[in-house]
Amino acid sequence: MASPAPTPRPPRDTTGLRARLTIPVLAYCGILMAVMQTVVVPLLPDLPRLTGASASTVSWMVTASLLAGAVLTPVLGRAGDMYGKRRVLLLSLALMTAGSVICALTADIALLITARALQGAAVSVVPLSISILRDELPPERRNGAVALMSSTVGIGAALGLPAAALIIQYANWHAMFWVTAGLGTTGVLLIRWAVPESPVRESGRFDVTGALGLAAGLVCLLLAVSQGGEWGWGSALILGLFAGAALVLALWWRHQLRAQRPLVDLRLVSRPRVGLSHVAALLTGFAFYANTLVTAQLVQAPEASGYGLGLSIVQTGLVLLPSGVVMLLLSPVSARISAARGPRITLALGAAVIAAGYGVRIADSRSLVMIMVGATVVSVGTTLAYSALPALILRAVPATQTASANGVNVLMRTVGQAVSSAAVAAVLVHHTSLVDGLPLPTLHGYLVAFSVAAAVALAGSAVALLIPGDPAPENEPVRTEGARSVADGTAKEDA
Repeated sequence: MASPAPTPRPPRDTTGLRARLTIPVLAYCGILMAVMQTVVVPLLPDLPRLTGASASTVSWMVTASLLAGAVLTPVLGRAGDMYGKRRVLLLSLALMTAGSVICALTADIALLITARALQGAAVSVVPLSISILRDELPPERRNGAVALMSSTVGIGAALGLPAAALIIQYANWHAMFWVTAGLGTTGVLLIRWAVPESPVRESGRFDVTGALGLAAGLVCLLLAVSQGGEWGWGSALILGLFAGAALVLALWWRHQLRAQRPLVDLRLVSRPRVGLSHVAALLTGFAFYANTLVTAQLVQAPEASGYGLGLSIVQTGLVLLPSGVVMLLLSPVSARISAARGPRITLALGAAVIAAGYGVRIADSRSLVMIMVGATVVSVGTTLAYSALPALILRAVPATQTASANGVNVLMRTVGQAVSSAAVAAVLVHHTSLVDGLPLPTLHGYLVAFSVAAAVALAGSAVALLIPGDPAPENEPVRTEGARSVADGTAKEDA
């Protein structure tokens, strides 16, 4: 089905209240998306008792959201490029809100898992919002807005954990989902009021075969990565999933190269400026996520372990809170560095700072102050890296493909986080000791995890330096009313 022609619209007032609130509204929705991903974490220990399900079944409330987000982000990004970014953004937020309502109304584990899968659609909020910002903002405002939008992932993760823990501690657990449902509804209404629909579209038919093939391949891959530790890395099921992922994705790749309007333009991905940016996204996603995983476990370990601080989940959230505040404050700084030196330098610097933060963690992981300092330094690096990644993509792809290209970049971060989770779990399982009769990770295991994350971060920094230098000033979309395409000189670059 051909994409509908955009209807002409009058010039938009860029000085009115709605125009001034476009960036804050999109940032609010980005933070809400990240909060939604983390609010279930404090509930996991109690959900078997509350739902009557096993611990392994309950873990699917995290896995379902991860899988759905990974699958839907590139698909919804492509749909946004073709049918309207604001329209698809509203759909993502509506699915997220519907998931919250279902969670608030039931204790049935099957419905809860289904609802969490719906909430996974919200991961596309960030790439869609970044694409809207490119279409609507002048270049002098764009870098700062994109940096803020990218930082919302870390800000929301840092805010979501303590907020959810407080609600759960002082209210019924269903109240947490009613709160998020209310916040989601507010986001939908604010988007409808303050965010315009971009006239920049790409024509053609949506690649349904490509979307289904990518979904099947990613489900097999991420399911194997996320469940390998529990099901056994050498089990027939895990090996079969990896083999299935390789086969399906190989066929999908072949289809994308032959399709007239592919879901993912692989010829564009093959350009070093785009492809290396995706590799760097995967590596920084791995390095960033290890910080959250390991810090939360380490500070909650009992004092009898010899290193743990025995903190509650609320206290743990407060330990991570400064990291979110730092990401909020540093996003403008990141934008200025990118404007002065280019986003690839910002990305390389950010990944190096992440490695430095893990160096602090290796030096001292017993003192609460040093744990917070190390975690905050990692967040500083993450702010720099995450804000630079979409800036690199925006400079390297045509404006008609920004949502889908940023969706793939977010997908690579998600894959990196999934691999990080599996790698950290494998390291900590391998380094355990008995404490009061219970197996707990040793301090050495945590230090090994920090070392792995630091090495991956340094690899990400090296990859960033291999990205070709930034092109001459970025070409702007042709903003004629009713336009269906843009002129973008980067589309004509050689790899």
